[in-house]
Amino acid sequence: MIQMLRPAPVPEPAAGRRSIALLVVILTAQFMAVLDGSIVNVAIPSIRSDLDAHGAAMQLIVAGYVIAYAALLVGGARLGDRFTQRRVFIAGLVVFTLTSLACGLAWNEASLILFRFGQGVGAAAMVPQVMTLIQRTFAGAARARALSIYAAIVSGGVVTGQILGGLIVDADVAGSGWRAVFLVNVPLGLALLVLAPRVLPVTAGRTDRTVDGPGLVTLTATVLLLVVPLVLGRELGFPLWSWLCLGAGVLGLVVFVLIERAVAGHGRDPLFAPQVVGAPGLIATAATLLLVMGTFSGWLFVSAIHLQSDLGYSALRAGVQFLPMGVAFAVAGLYWQRVPARWHTLMIPFGLVASAVSLGWLAWLLGDGAGVGPAASIAFGLYGLGNGLAFSPLMTRALAAVPITLAADASGILVTGVQMGIVVGIASIGSVFFELAGTTTASTADAVAAVHLICAATTLVAAVSATIAVRRIRR
Repeated sequence: MIQMLRPAPVPEPAAGRRSIALLVVILTAQFMAVLDGSIVNVAIPSIRSDLDAHGAAMQLIVAGYVIAYAALLVGGARLGDRFTQRRVFIAGLVVFTLTSLACGLAWNEASLILFRFGQGVGAAAMVPQVMTLIQRTFAGAARARALSIYAAIVSGGVVTGQILGGLIVDADVAGSGWRAVFLVNVPLGLALLVLAPRVLPVTAGRTDRTVDGPGLVTLTATVLLLVVPLVLGRELGFPLWSWLCLGAGVLGLVVFVLIERAVAGHGRDPLFAPQVVGAPGLIATAATLLLVMGTFSGWLFVSAIHLQSDLGYSALRAGVQFLPMGVAFAVAGLYWQRVPARWHTLMIPFGLVASAVSLGWLAWLLGDGAGVGPAASIAFGLYGLGNGLAFSPLMTRALAAVPITLAADASGILVTGVQMGIVVGIASIGSVFFELAGTTTASTADAVAAVHLICAATTLVAAVSATIAVRRIRR
């Protein structure tokens, strides 16, 4: 029975230099994976002109990575449990590094699309192991700090992609142009491949944890049915097939739940163990992270377009405008434990309310078409501060309620929530912005203000979800 699973071999808590080396390796890999989702956006004009790519092909060059990444994350988490996080992490890193090199050497749009999907496969194998390794290697305050750095990497990687992409493309080292945004992963990947076997803990694979084939196939197909129309729908005008896919995706979620109940009912090992799904506040936490990352990614996407296309900022200057947000998020995420423990429960929803207030403030500041002045920079910082006070503490508290033997399942759920949030946020909030900006009755500035107000409202919903999560965790 599921309840009788033998305990997974859990490494001793890391200490000293080895713990630092472990974090450097796995979080650098996490940073590469996040960076690769945003850095390509800056290089799109160069790719279009060099490869003569247009329409749906351009969308797939950008989104192919995200589609494969989101669809295979949960499977990557389970494979890590079955064959050890060390082996699957290294295998994913090998695939990611090789396909990054292939992307940099791509000769046409079809080859680049194929290799971008390959990058997503590598990231899906590599990334779920990061959170699982943190859970299984660190405990107490050390785990909370490691998860805080993880959260800062997830948020900071998106912002850094805007800045680094502009720097790399403008530098045009040895005439590499857009190819350098992919090739930059190669030396980093090779360095990590040298270090990873030396610092990642050696454990035995869990032969008691089988791969739930029906559940994995159903979930992967469901995620694809939801992600593909969201990513490609706007560019193609949301044709009939996109709506049919979304409807089938919702049905797929129902089928997945029924399959998982049947697998558990027959005493086998479902993709999401009942103990994980029933862990106090975990599902509410995943929903909150989805809302927070969806709002953040959609806001960042629209803001970057507004700064560059409407206000005429360069890619580098636009990226720099987000630094107050990134720095405030990192500081709050790293030092929230210094807040007295009695305030931690209230701090999480309070942080999200502060984020909502900052977005409302930005709607007022940017609604008249003005650039980013000192007041807007302060609002950016407040947004990062609020999210930082919520993201890391909530994730830390939720994971503390999950048995270490089921760390991989919990990681798969939370990482999928974060990644799905990014996909859904960019697709939905971006679509609203382009729809409003394209009307004759609304100016671009009005559309920007409207998007900020929508993001503020969504963040308030996330605050309610976070309140539910922390209350369930306390029980």
